[in-house]
Amino acid sequence: MSVLVKSASIATARRDALRYGVTAILFGIVFIGVTGFAPLEAIHNAAHNTRHVISFPCH
Repeated sequence: MSVLVKSASIATARRDALRYGVTAILFGIVFIGVTGFAPLEAIHNAAHNTRHVISFPCH
């Protein structure tokens, strides 16, 4: 029985980590932006405390 082991190089791992990190940051910015300017009060209140913690103006 043979075992095939796939190993990623450090450069590939760093590139993937950077890609996922940037994607997460952009997703967070979009999420906070959308909820910050949402006309629905329920959506606005759902992220209210988070916006205040990061000094996002919402009033």
